[in-house]
Amino acid sequence: MRVLIGGGSGFVGRELTRLLRDKGHEVTVISRQPGPGKITWGELESQGLPPCESAVNLAGENLMNPLRWWNESYKKDLFSSRIDTTKALSNAIAASSSPPHSWVLVSGVACYKPSLTAEYTEDSEWTPFDLLSKLVKEWEASALLPESVAKTTKQVVIRPGAVLGRDGGAMKQMLLPFWLGLGGTLGSGSQPFPWIHVSDLAGIIAQALEPAADAASPSPQVLNGVAPALNTNYEFTKELGRVLRRPTIFPVPGFVMNTLMGSERAVVLTQGQKVIPQRTLESGFQYKYPDLTSALKQIVGS
Repeated sequence: MRVLIGGGSGFVGRELTRLLRDKGHEVTVISRQPGPGKITWGELESQGLPPCESAVNLAGENLMNPLRWWNESYKKDLFSSRIDTTKALSNAIAASSSPPHSWVLVSGVACYKPSLTAEYTEDSEWTPFDLLSKLVKEWEASALLPESVAKTTKQVVIRPGAVLGRDGGAMKQMLLPFWLGLGGTLGSGSQPFPWIHVSDLAGIIAQALEPAADAASPSPQVLNGVAPALNTNYEFTKELGRVLRRPTIFPVPGFVMNTLMGSERAVVLTQGQKVIPQRTLESGFQYKYPDLTSALKQIVGS
């Protein structure tokens, strides 16, 4: 199978590329920089979709980029980097004389309203309520294919939680303070913390890229890309401290997070949602890291 990956050089993209190549698939990455096994976004727009059986978009400015202040230009980049690339790919698929059999968008769980009690499955209805949920709404809408193309191209939307892994994502910034014994809960600590190990997210995407067993549906299939374990920020903090054998006694109050990161961005860490991967489990997907202990032990190598 030939797979086209938008944003394939990022944290999740590298893991997915490795997994697909291990399975014997051919991968072409769409990137800002040209290179072997790559095409640029400009080439996609000018030359159209290269031959491929499936396509996935992972492109987007890092929401947690510690080097960028939370301001209007950063917010604009968050939207344009996701929506413009997704539109470019969906337009190229729609215009192709031989469109792929599957088209996958990886968005996020920010569409679900933070709550200590509500539980969200893929069937939960939602309406935008803040900046990041508006982003998810526009982002997912930009992936939709015309009905004529959707008859033959399976559309899938995967909504991951915090992606945990050794060489990127949320863990990259967390490990140093924890190693120094400065780790602690964020905000109240009681907020749900939906998460997934990067290997499992790559596995869910790879499974979604396979051809559909039955006729494609005009509306996308949604999969929650989270581990089946429902954890709080407190449980995550304590487990990471235990695996690292470090104390976790320095909580970070919510107002400090809001000041450092901007309140619209800090909400991802100070508030959370109980997200259940109901359809992901029903699809028969086998998690390698279904619980925090196994995931964190693999990441910190203990």
